[in-house]
Formats: sequence, C-alpha cells, structure tokens
Amino acid sequence: MNYHVKKFIQTIKNIWAIEELRSKIIITLSLILVYRIGNHIVLPGIDPNLLDQTKLNASKNGLLGLFDMFSGGAFTQASIFALHIMPYISASIFMQLMTILVPQLQKVQKEGESGRKKINQWTRYLTVIVTMFQAGAYVAYLNNPQGGYAQAILIQGWMFTFITVLTLTTGTLFVMWLGERIQDKGLGNGTSIIIMVGILSRLPQSLIQEFTAKSNRGGGGLLIFLIEVAILIAIIMGLIILVQGVRKIPVNYAKQIIGNRQFGGARQFLPIKVNSAGVMPIIFAQAIMFLPTLVSFTNLDSAKGIVKVFNDHSNVWYMLIYSVMVIGFTFLYTALIFNPKQIGEDLKRNNGFIPGVKPGQPTADYIGNIMDKITLPGAIFLAFVGIMPGFAQKLNVTQSFSTFFGGTSLLIMVGVILDTLQQIETYLLMRQYDGLMSSGRVQGRQTSMPTGAL
Repeated sequence: MNYHVKKFIQTIKNIWAIEELRSKIIITLSLILVYRIGNHIVLPGIDPNLLDQTKLNASKNGLLGLFDMFSGGAFTQASIFALHIMPYISASIFMQLMTILVPQLQKVQKEGESGRKKINQWTRYLTVIVTMFQAGAYVAYLNNPQGGYAQAILIQGWMFTFITVLTLTTGTLFVMWLGERIQDKGLGNGTSIIIMVGILSRLPQSLIQEFTAKSNRGGGGLLIFLIEVAILIAIIMGLIILVQGVRKIPVNYAKQIIGNRQFGGARQFLPIKVNSAGVMPIIFAQAIMFLPTLVSFTNLDSAKGIVKVFNDHSNVWYMLIYSVMVIGFTFLYTALIFNPKQIGEDLKRNNGFIPGVKPGQPTADYIGNIMDKITLPGAIFLAFVGIMPGFAQKLNVTQSFSTFFGGTSLLIMVGVILDTLQQIETYLLMRQYDGLMSSGRVQGRQTSMPTGAL
C-alpha cells in the first residue's frame, strides 16, 4: 500500500515537473473556473432571490433535470450559460452527418486543413442560428406561468425577450470560445472537458442527497448506500472495458527491396473498436425520445399517454423502446463512419494483406463481418448502460444520483477522463518518466464525435 502511495506521489511530482504540461493544466483549470463562475450569474431582468423554489420544482422533471445536469445547474438557475454548449454540439453533429451524406461537403472535408477550417466556420454560423431558436424557446419557458419563473422576471414584454436571447446567444458562444481555448492552450478536448465539468459538478450534491435519504430510512440504509456506490464503480469499470475494447486483426505487409534496404515484411494489427460509435447512439436515441415530450414541454406533469411514458425513464416501455433504438443507431452510425471497403483498398495499395484472406473485396467482407460480430455485444451493453438510470430509479435511488449510473453522462465522463489521462501519459513517456499505469497503456476512446465536440 505504501509503495502505491509513494508511486502516486512521485507521478504527481513528475507531472508538475514538466513545464509545458504544468502550464496546460493551470490554463485548463483557470478556464474551467471562469466557466463555473459564469454558471452562477443570473440572466439580466430576473430576481435571483425568487429562484430557489423554482429550481426545486424544475429538478423534479426528468427532461428538464437532464438538461440541467449537462449544464451543471445553469438551466434551472436561469444563468447566462443556461443553454450551455449544447447548441454547438447539435450544430457539430448536424455538420458531421452532412459531411457523410452530402458529396460536396465530403470534397470540402478532403481539402485538408483549409477544408476543416471552412467546416468549422460553417458550424459556428449554424451554432448562432440554433442558439437563437433555443433561446427563444427558453424565454417562452421562463414566461410560462406554470413554470414558476414568471414571478422572478422583473422586465416584461419584448425587451426581456431581446435581452435574454442576446445574452444566452453570447453566453453559448463564450462557452464555445472557452472550449476552443482549452483545446488550443490547455489539456484535453475543450468541449468535452466543459461538458464533463458540468456533469461532475452535480455529483457531490447528488451523493449527499442519496446518503441523506438512505440514512433517514434506517435499518441498514448506510449499507444500501455503500452497495450502490460499489455498483456504480463496477459499472464504470465495465464502461472502461467497453471504451478501450478492441479486436486486433493481424495484417502482414509484403517485403520490398529498394537498393540495399528492405522495407515491409512486418506484422502489424488493425484495431477494430468494440464501440466505434462512441456516445452518438445514446445521443440520437435520446433526441428521438425527447420529441414526444416537446408536445408538453412547459407542463410535463400534466402530460398523458405516450408523452407521459417517454418522460418517465423508469417506465418499462420507455426502456424497451430506448434499448432497441440505441442498438439500431449503433449499427447505423458504425456503418456511416466505418468503411471496410476503403480499409481493404488501403491495405491492397500498401501491399498489406490479412493472412488467409484474399486482397480487395474478400478483405473488405472479412473486416465487415468481424465488425458486425463485435458491434452487436457492444451495442447491447451500450443499451444496457443507457437504461441503467431507469433501473436505479426503480430501486429507490434518488433521481439526481441515478443519472450517474449510466446513460450519456457516465459514458462522456469515462471517455473524457481516459482521453485526458492518455495525453498526460504521453507527456510523461516523452520525458522518460514512467507512465500512469505500471503495465499497459491508457487508451483514449475512438474519436466518433465531431472535432471540438464530445
């Protein structure tokens, strides 16, 4: 035990000893602090003293509670960052899909750095449009008498709408800028870091609420709480296996003799991710499942029928439909981003071949079959992770704490932490230090989200 503690302390010292890495960590923490301060600045024209009861009412709602979790509490606090960075994520996802489906955009993407800059610029323009529409919907939500925010609004009429839309749009663009600065000057993927910080900021409060609820029950309530924490750790370990899991396909390269030197002849591996689609299937499934709830967005408590079912994450029908959609979207998105035919052509062009498989189309079919076989268990486990919060609620776990048992939030946290640790380990190994792990390497997730997105 003492050995591991000493090794951990030495690793921290090694990290701090690398000037460039130390600078990146300080910049990242400073920008995160700015973001967290902004989360607590209330929109102009709203009395913050009248928001306490409103936040309690909003937190009971499943849909709004999910929005609030991603924004780190900014949504129910009527903060200038209430929309968080989600409009940019929506715009990024849309542009990524368009670059796959629209040939003209594919050509732009293949232009290299200049093409990437063009697509990023178009994504920013689209973000402004998406943010303005969402800001208008948020204003309508604030003005709704049943929402509880109307009593806190000090300015009425078009002036409040104009100021709020302008402030929210500016706030989202500023958060997007913070993410880009973290990406350029700090450590890790800036947008993903901001989303993770927003999610993690709710964890201490959720733990305290769950501990208090179980302590008040008595009769082994503390033991139940410890079991819940143990189950959460087990789920996180399973997610790490899912994120890092790969199937290695052996690839041989033919020998080439150029002059007096020999090239090729080496045996390498083609890594195929078990979860190539990443968090995208869960995001797509949730987006579709949210559509019925939008019918009654401002008063979900009075919703009936399918709207009520789709708003209750612990409902059996919700979990069944959600699981099927996650599995379907996993195969769909994997097919969009993974092209076995292209891989087969690249191997053939570079004199590479899979032992026992003919080059060309047979190689593409072989890789495609393997991809289908490993995608199915990955999709089933991903669907199981997605509905785990519903099972947790059925087992009397408080709603705020149950969201950490799976779904998008947990998958994002695991992926972002692994990515960041991988970058830190790279710096350590470059400076001749030991890595973060005594054996093996920390592997980041497959980049299945758009550049700058999750």
